[in-house]
Order: sequence, then C-alpha cells, then structure tokens
Amino acid sequence: MKKLFLMLAISMATVSVSAQTVTESKTFDNFYIGINGGVATKTTGHKWMNGLDPNFGVRIGRYFTPVFGLAVESNAYLSNKPWNSTGTFVRGLNTQLLGTVNLSNWFGGYLGEPRTFEVSALYGLGWGHIFTNGAKNELTQLSYYPANRMTSKAALDFTFNLGAAKAWQFYIEPSINWAFLGANYDGLESSYGYKTITNGDQPAYNIHNSYVQLNAGIVYKFGNSNGTHNFTIAQVRDQAEIDALNARINALQDELAKKPKEVIKEVVKEAPAQNIVREVKVEDLVFVTFAQGKSELTKEAKKALDEVKSGKHVQIVGTASPEGPADLNQRLSENRAKVVADYLKNRGVVIDEATGKGVQGTTSNRLAVVYVK
Repeated sequence: MKKLFLMLAISMATVSVSAQTVTESKTFDNFYIGINGGVATKTTGHKWMNGLDPNFGVRIGRYFTPVFGLAVESNAYLSNKPWNSTGTFVRGLNTQLLGTVNLSNWFGGYLGEPRTFEVSALYGLGWGHIFTNGAKNELTQLSYYPANRMTSKAALDFTFNLGAAKAWQFYIEPSINWAFLGANYDGLESSYGYKTITNGDQPAYNIHNSYVQLNAGIVYKFGNSNGTHNFTIAQVRDQAEIDALNARINALQDELAKKPKEVIKEVVKEAPAQNIVREVKVEDLVFVTFAQGKSELTKEAKKALDEVKSGKHVQIVGTASPEGPADLNQRLSENRAKVVADYLKNRGVVIDEATGKGVQGTTSNRLAVVYVK
C-alpha cells in the first residue's frame, strides 16, 4: 500500500533508542495489601520447637521505586507459649513501620517487570502491646500491668511473583524481632518472660529480649495508572535526539508541501458506486511509541491517542525493531496494533484496519502508526 510506505518513512524519523528508566508514579500507584501467618518462639532460653506461638497479620505498603518501599504491618500472637500466661486469647500485638529493599532489583537492575523469584530485605521499628486481663505473677500474686514496648524487626522475604500480570506475590519470611525493655512496673524480674535491663529505660538490642519468627504471606498489588500492576520502563531521549528527530520530520513536511501533486492518495470506498480521493498528510498521522519488547500503552501514548475524535475512521499499522526472532517481532507488531485499536475503539473511534507489519527498517522502530481519515 502506497500510504503505508509514507507512514513508515515518517515513522523511521520519530523513534530512537530508549533508556531503561521507569515511568513516573502517580500518588496512588504501586500500593499493595497482604496477609501473613506463621509461628514465633523465643530466641534464647528454651528449645525452639517446644514453644511455638502462632500469629497472623496484615501488611499494607507502597513501592516508591523498583528498589525501595515502605509498609505498615500488624501481627496478633495467639498463644502464651513459651511465655507466662496472660489470661487472654490474643496475647499481644506488634505493629511496625517497615522499610523494604528489593535486593534483586538493586543489584540486578529492573527489567521492566518483576522477576519470577526475588529477594527483599526489611527493617523497621514499632510498638508492641501485651494484654493481661487481670493475670497475676505466679510468685508475687500481684496483677500484671499491660505492657507497651518499643519493638524492632529485621527480615528477609523470599518472594515469588505470580500470574500473567505479576499482580500477586507469595513470600516466605524468616525474621528476628526485638522488644526494648526497661525497668518493669513492679520492679521484679520481667513478668513476660524477658530479661530486665537494669541500667534504666534506654532501648537496647538484646538477643535475650527477642524472638525468631517464620511466616508466609500473600500480597496483591493494585492496578496502576500505567495499566499494569508494576513499574514500566520509560523512553527517555536527550535534547540532541529530539532536535534531530524534529528536523527530519520538518524536512519531510517541507518536501511534501513543495510537491503537492506527488502526495500519495488513497481511494476511500464509502458506497459501492462512489469513490472519494483523499490526500494523506503528515498531520493525519499519530505515532505511538512502545518500550522494547512491550505492547503496553504509556501515558504519553494515551495522551496522543486521545486527540483522535470519536466517530473518526482510522487505519493502524504496528511495527517492531530488528532485535529478536522474526516470528516474535511479527506477533509483537500485531499486539501493538491491537492494543491501539482496542483503546481507540473504547473511545468511539471506528477501526477500518489494524495490522502488524513485523520489522520495518534496520534501526529502532517500536511503533504503531495511526492514519486518521
């Protein structure tokens, strides 16, 4: 098709190599929620497998980059073992603010979507509360006071990203949790099975005031403004590239303006007995760029497509760059044409044709070109 050659010629002037950096996040992007459960036991002073304390919790968080994030987590502990009984079903709560670091993305780089398996480190500070319900010290027969303690947690998450969209995560988390204890309310040896710090109320990390924990959890990542559940790679161009691309596009426009008789014409059949001749102009074309190997629309692409008015007829051609196998590039170009067609169709635009042309040219050409009739 002659029109296709014009579209592809101009499209070659509108693409360049993209840098591997993520797109900007909006305020409510990259949030997640999850639940977890497992067992805990004192780090010292007894056999680990003889006093397991079951727990369950909720975690809500946000990733600010593919590496760093924050989360709030609260866990309820159901058993008194291996500690003294407090006379309640839920023995205590531990609520913490956690910083998260995705070690896989930190050291291996972000590849445009989460890996199937990743490792993250967590550290945080929080608040722990022990319920009493009038329970008494076995030695003194004095009633326990409810205890409120500063807590801290260090953990590793071994995470599996699940589903086609990588919206779900399953993780296994070993951790160690500390309770910072000062002098007790009754001045005696700790009522809750911890050792007393005798030098006042200053917090201190002490292995005897800690417990180890093994939990498993499931997390759901909410959808983002980019149409996925994760960060996407943005195309970044420097000013020199932009100036060069604009110069080439302007040169093509000037050439077409000087040779109006040579402008490619398309025959549009509106009725069996009537043909209408129409010029194909540069301003009738909309260029949509994609990240390498991707067919998801960026917010810039959606903004460009939003300029096509409802009721307009369009023809779409998807293309791919030379990298990779030919059959994969053909499918990729078809997917790019389809995702543009679906987006426009939802806006009331009439799709006359949407095809993928595979690899076009010898340089980066990750495009879908929309011809607005």
